[in-house]
Amino acid sequence: MLSLDKIYHASFVLKEVIRCTDLIAAPQINPDSKIYLKTENLQITGSFKVRGAYYKISQLSDEEKAHGVIACSAGNHAQGVALGATKNGIKSLICLPAGAPISKVEATKRLGAEVCLVDGVYDDAYQKALQLKEEKGYTFVHPFDDENVIAGQGSIGLELLEQLPDAEAVIVPVGGGGLISGVAFALKTLRPNIKVYGVQAAGAPSMVQSVAHGSIERLPSVSTIADGIAVKEPGKNTFEYCKKYVDDIVTVTDDEISTAILSLIERQKLVAEGAGAVAVAAAMFDKVPITGKKTICLVSGGNIDVTILSRVINRGLVKSGRSYVLTVELADRPGELVGVTSILARTGANIISVHHERAGKTHDINACYLQVVLETRNQEHIDDIRQELMSAGYSVIS
Repeated sequence: MLSLDKIYHASFVLKEVIRCTDLIAAPQINPDSKIYLKTENLQITGSFKVRGAYYKISQLSDEEKAHGVIACSAGNHAQGVALGATKNGIKSLICLPAGAPISKVEATKRLGAEVCLVDGVYDDAYQKALQLKEEKGYTFVHPFDDENVIAGQGSIGLELLEQLPDAEAVIVPVGGGGLISGVAFALKTLRPNIKVYGVQAAGAPSMVQSVAHGSIERLPSVSTIADGIAVKEPGKNTFEYCKKYVDDIVTVTDDEISTAILSLIERQKLVAEGAGAVAVAAAMFDKVPITGKKTICLVSGGNIDVTILSRVINRGLVKSGRSYVLTVELADRPGELVGVTSILARTGANIISVHHERAGKTHDINACYLQVVLETRNQEHIDDIRQELMSAGYSVIS
């Protein structure tokens, strides 16, 4: 059973392996709260996952170590297991979803593990890992539903109370529930009055639905940019810990996650992956009641695939009103484009690109569409631009 003693032991074992990551103030995240960021994105391997994986492997018997270990993961647990196995001198085989970011696959290989790519998502990789475990006799290292793994993640909770003893709330990402189970257990055992909130992606709300309905539920599918928490079904142990120790679990959309990633890059100079940014998104968009409270957002990982980073940033720009695609219906006659661009210049919008379409299905056969991609300041700026154009007699389509 999970105990505070086990979490303290995990913290002791991990001291020689991991970083005690910094807790930094981030007042811009939510001006109505006192926000701090626990920067597990700067952990070795770029994620908190190494804590639970290493502690689990360190507690294996010599016989279990001799057989080697197997795991399944969307990426971060894989790197934790690979590092833990390599440091303990044992073999590791990792089953990864075929769609896992290439950067995570290659990082896992670099840390000394063999990789088996499996068609589908995390749960498909999980079934393959169980199959190979039976066939080859490996020891399975579960990514979240294991007491030693949960204890390793719980070491974060001990660090939080050391770094900010008067913290009033902690916001934690939730996939299968291993991280929040360990953190919430440690925090609530030592400080029963502290609030612990979980956050899932709206496209993968397995724990949200399970807790709400009082029993474990399996989602038919998941879809989110937060691949690290795209889990169809929570664990049996983690479900019970969440019910007992977590005050509430909420969801955030992919657009909100993208905005949080962008904010962390711009304002905090931190790179977070989708799963790592959900706690910040919940704070930014007031998903949990933290007004006036000293609140810690756990930035759980930073292993974002650079090939999708630009797309995520673009979504964040659109969501925060920093980018806007303006479509105007114009009379097809000389001078109309000049009139629009003059208004855009006067309102301070920066034109990125212009597309002029005569063949579109406009209301007037003598009209055309003008589409302009703009760099803007915020949603209020966009509203001002639209109002200026309409006041000048232009038909703003979008």
